[in-house]
Amino acid sequence: MGGGERVNRLFSEMPQLSGGRITIKRITMNELSGLTELVTSERVYRMLPTFLYEKSRADTAEVIETLYTECIEESLILGVFAAGEFCGLTELYGCDEEQGKINIGFRLLERSWGRGIASELLELVTGYLLGSTGINTVCASAMTKNAASERVLEKNGFVLVSRGAEDWGYPEPTLA
Repeated sequence: MGGGERVNRLFSEMPQLSGGRITIKRITMNELSGLTELVTSERVYRMLPTFLYEKSRADTAEVIETLYTECIEESLILGVFAAGEFCGLTELYGCDEEQGKINIGFRLLERSWGRGIASELLELVTGYLLGSTGINTVCASAMTKNAASERVLEKNGFVLVSRGAEDWGYPEPTLA
């Protein structure tokens, strides 16, 4: 099986990953209140793209209902749980099968900040991607003013390749 075929499975298979304190898995209606808390938090989304799937509808229940049918073609969004409690989301997107490359993003509830959850999820997801899928390059972006996310990425082996303006849906280009 070629690398491209394995990469293509990323969005057709729904992985459940567990390690340390966290589990990463499919979101269900059980996470409705936590997801609602996440998408309504201005502090969480002030340094994230404006066009994220979980913010595409006013009804969070509808987001959960359509997440693994509509969104699955372009990205895979999974819930992040610590000790069984919903903490946020991680997303795999921008898969380039030919190059074996994918992007990863995450957004966590404010009450989950500073607890090492982002580091654990990066370790768990990148380990899975690099070890089980045919992916050989994992990329991430953070706004330059989001020093906490930059530190988490650096601490987890991500190397700064470039800084520049990106279109994150704001009136002006975003420095990332």
